[in-house]
Amino acid sequence: MIDSTILFHPPLINGVSASKVFLPHDVSVHTIFDYLCQHFPHILASEWQQRFADELIYAADGTKLKFDSPYTPNTHIFYYRFLAHEIHVPFQHEILFENDDLLVVDKPHFLTMSPTGQYVQETLLVRLKKQTGYVDLTPIHRLDRETAGVVLFCKKASSRGIYQQLFADRKVQKTYHAIAAYRSELHFPQILQLHLEKSQPFYTMQIDPKKPANTETLLELLMHDQCYAKYKLSPKTGKQHQLRVHLNYLNIPILNDSFYPNIQHKAEDDFSHPLQLLAKEIQFIDPILKQEMLFSSHFELALPPQRNDKNSIFSLQKY
Repeated sequence: MIDSTILFHPPLINGVSASKVFLPHDVSVHTIFDYLCQHFPHILASEWQQRFADELIYAADGTKLKFDSPYTPNTHIFYYRFLAHEIHVPFQHEILFENDDLLVVDKPHFLTMSPTGQYVQETLLVRLKKQTGYVDLTPIHRLDRETAGVVLFCKKASSRGIYQQLFADRKVQKTYHAIAAYRSELHFPQILQLHLEKSQPFYTMQIDPKKPANTETLLELLMHDQCYAKYKLSPKTGKQHQLRVHLNYLNIPILNDSFYPNIQHKAEDDFSHPLQLLAKEIQFIDPILKQEMLFSSHFELALPPQRNDKNSIFSLQKY
């Protein structure tokens, strides 16, 4: 028997790729709608009803399913995710480089990498899919929503694992710039090695000084005035929030960091104080082309103006 999933490839709809859900045999429901409500309890039933009405749910063979379509176990369906109300992120990305396998992009602050939570259209991945039409486009690594700079995407599913392995094997050199307080008693360059682990709330990290180090960053001083400095950060490891936690450990938290040292909740449409962290450069030997690749962000971080209000800063500049 030929698997119908090989024959049907869900199209991009407004830059959004379809999600795939398997329908197991050991459930007691009568319709696919019933199963989706049961399987995704955090999504309102009315939202699933709207997706059926908008013909955004497909069977494995490409048939558009209806609200009362019967449940068929041991197969799967495709569905599309959209949000009725989504906050627009008023900053643009830039494609820095493209070949047969790679897409290298300069990501602005405040733009989430992939659809999650309250963002679908206002994500870098969906914007790029709408711009390029590349159905299989996938990020090879990730940057936080708050971080700007260079990020790599793979255009083909067949070569995705090859590039992801580069990061797993730590064969990618990443350079970041950050703006933080200047402390004359700190000496640079220095290498910081700490043990980072999950904290509370779940989206933050903490240091455990009793455990062996699992993170390492080389920190260098690029320039400074009496209040602030621009630092060059070269992480050897890639733990979540590593650079933000490392600078906070030195009592020089990154300017406008809303997590460290204290959590500060901001309105989702507040774009006034971007985290002053930039993924400036990325360098590696391309495993397919067998040549050195070096990409640099066109964004540039600037030291804040000398004012009484130490929280006022310039935005990202482009050169």
